Amino acid sequence: MTVSAAPASRPPAGRDSTSVFLRAEGLHKSFGGVQAVRDISLSVPRGIVFAIIGPNGAGKSTLLNLMSGVYQPDAGGIVLDGVALVGRQAHQRVRLGLARTFQKIRLFKHLSVLDNVVAGFHIHHDIPAWQYVVHGAAFRRDHARSRDEAFKLLTFVGLERRATALAASLAYGDQRMLELARALATSPRLLMVDEPAAGLNAAEVERLLERIRLLRERGLTIILVEHNMSLVMKVADRVLVMDYGQYLFEGTPAEVQANPAVIAAYLGA
Repeated sequence: MTVSAAPASRPPAGRDSTSVFLRAEGLHKSFGGVQAVRDISLSVPRGIVFAIIGPNGAGKSTLLNLMSGVYQPDAGGIVLDGVALVGRQAHQRVRLGLARTFQKIRLFKHLSVLDNVVAGFHIHHDIPAWQYVVHGAAFRRDHARSRDEAFKLLTFVGLERRATALAASLAYGDQRMLELARALATSPRLLMVDEPAAGLNAAEVERLLERIRLLRERGLTIILVEHNMSLVMKVADRVLVMDYGQYLFEGTPAEVQANPAVIAAYLGA
């Protein structure tokens, strides 16, 4: 790893182009007396992989929770494609095109693999409420469409042969891929993934890496929180580094690897 002469200065919060898809400015979040996120601003252009890295406890997952609606910020603003997100609940943000996976897998383990993905289509259902009671023609058409689309997503993540298995029976790596497929079922424009490579072996990480690349090629904007630096450096277009809840550095993967402040705080000299 090479080391540059001096760390780059923080980009202004207004750093922008017409392609900026998600913007966060001056985000703060405290839990009791602990400031988990302090004055974080970022701009995510459309159609890139934007990675967030930092040591354990740096505030990465808290920042993701603020953007996805799990938490509301104490201060600051978040805008997705011109729509203000602060004050909107998580399910409302999903309808705006924001989806996420979690560091701790959250599947419906008593349901089949296919039905887990079908559950992700619920925001697209546009049929009269009474159809859910009598299961009329509109319900049957919607249900068939959802299952067909869900199977395509299972094929995308390599789980089509396990469609009828219970989610609880899947190996850990396959559960990670199933959670990704379920998030994709919401037809997101912005996908947030929280440590998707955690607990995966080398082959599973490569499979994940390829899926992220394919999603980016299809125009999906992705925010990735990850400790696997090999994966981050291979797939990310921009990287934000956090430390103790604060901004430390932002740049390309090569710039991050060469920055002495990042090396000292995280990557190791």
